[in-house]
Amino acid sequence: MWEWISTTAPVVSNALWGWGPAFLGGIPLLVILLLGTGILLSVMTGFVQFTKLRNAIGLVMGGAFKKDDGKETGDITPFQALMTSLSATVGNGNIAGVATAIAVGGPGATFWMWITALFGMATKYAEAVLGVEHRVVKEDGTIGAGPMYYCEKGIGGGLGKALGVMFAACGVLATLIGTGNMFQTNSMAVSAYDQFGIPQWITGLVIAGLVGAVILGGIKRIGAVAERLVPTMIGIYFLGAIAIILYNITEVPAAVALIVQSAFSPSAALGGVIGITIQQAIRFGVSRGILSNESGLGTAPIAHGAAKTDDPVKQGQIAMIGTFIDTIIVCSLTAIAITVTGAYKMGPLFVAEGQSLQGINMTMHAFDSVIPFGGAIVTIGSFLFGFSTLLGWCYYGEKCLEYLVGIKVRKVYQVIFIIFMFLGAIPSPENISTVVIIGDIGNALMAIPNLFALLFLAKKVGQITRKAG
Repeated sequence: MWEWISTTAPVVSNALWGWGPAFLGGIPLLVILLLGTGILLSVMTGFVQFTKLRNAIGLVMGGAFKKDDGKETGDITPFQALMTSLSATVGNGNIAGVATAIAVGGPGATFWMWITALFGMATKYAEAVLGVEHRVVKEDGTIGAGPMYYCEKGIGGGLGKALGVMFAACGVLATLIGTGNMFQTNSMAVSAYDQFGIPQWITGLVIAGLVGAVILGGIKRIGAVAERLVPTMIGIYFLGAIAIILYNITEVPAAVALIVQSAFSPSAALGGVIGITIQQAIRFGVSRGILSNESGLGTAPIAHGAAKTDDPVKQGQIAMIGTFIDTIIVCSLTAIAITVTGAYKMGPLFVAEGQSLQGINMTMHAFDSVIPFGGAIVTIGSFLFGFSTLLGWCYYGEKCLEYLVGIKVRKVYQVIFIIFMFLGAIPSPENISTVVIIGDIGNALMAIPNLFALLFLAKKVGQITRKAG
């Protein structure tokens, strides 16, 4: 069965992420849809990601120190909602995912991550606005929010319900098997084994125990842990990456130039390397960017919709900062560190496949080349990033399954999620690649109904934005 899945999954993934009509240059249709939605929402909201960026930063900074007065509807504070969303997005996609994109798409993939993020900020804004606008209060007093609800209530009718069910069903698949669960624990276990010689099953057992202790406490405990853990882990990784960049500061202009040049002419920029195209750079840059910041994927509004606020516009502005932090800051640190140290030359574009570095090993090589025990920083970052992602994605999957069959399944889902966590830690990176591909499939199938809803409701988002001023 697994052999059939490992053979079939790449075919399905290529169909979803790789097919593009010839008249559009062969650029994948889903990539065009993701970027196109972000561009449309940017226009409809008056380019909110630029005009309201300063205000959004102020809301985030103010929310970090604001006490919960308990007067507004919701499960967690607006800042906790951002941190919960960031806990799910700032994960091993920022360490291993960025490296993978560069390994197979060249440094130019980074440029397309940036483009995805800039327009993705408007997408994330719209998702959070709709998440708050169409959320529901469940029979036990908790909040239900996300694309399944704004599909059902915003679009309405049989189509809206069908799209909501499609999103929720694919959300359960992606959160159990894909990049939000098994890939995270595997990256953590592999880096711990490579750096410290810890058997992967032991790391898996520790992770399952620690994460289980948090998620079994529900969204309030997840939010409380996230608001402390996320700023800490980003700070640690930031300092390590900045040290590498400062050590190679004279190489930074050339590295940025290489990233931009290879986004449009990879073969020329990489010295005539054969086998890489612009389509590859775009495809892997955008798909890994979406894997990292999740703009358009539809997961973030599940958390932001649970915020204690009655103002969807303010929560939308807070939400879009998540994409800025995740991709413009954290992913860029990884990408520039890999580029300035030349670690990208250890990838399969330059080195034989069996000897090349990909994923987290490429990032560890970049850190080790400058900082003594630099790989340990990556390992610690991988553990903290992966730990936080597991918290957020468990909540997302729980809410998706809750939409399908009711609130009584929460504990059952949490236990199943913990089991899959442990199982994900055991395989080698080569065998876990199928899980990553399944995650890409799940992401695509979640994005499709969510993007349809965003396009359908784009006018409404624009009206809400203009009304708020």
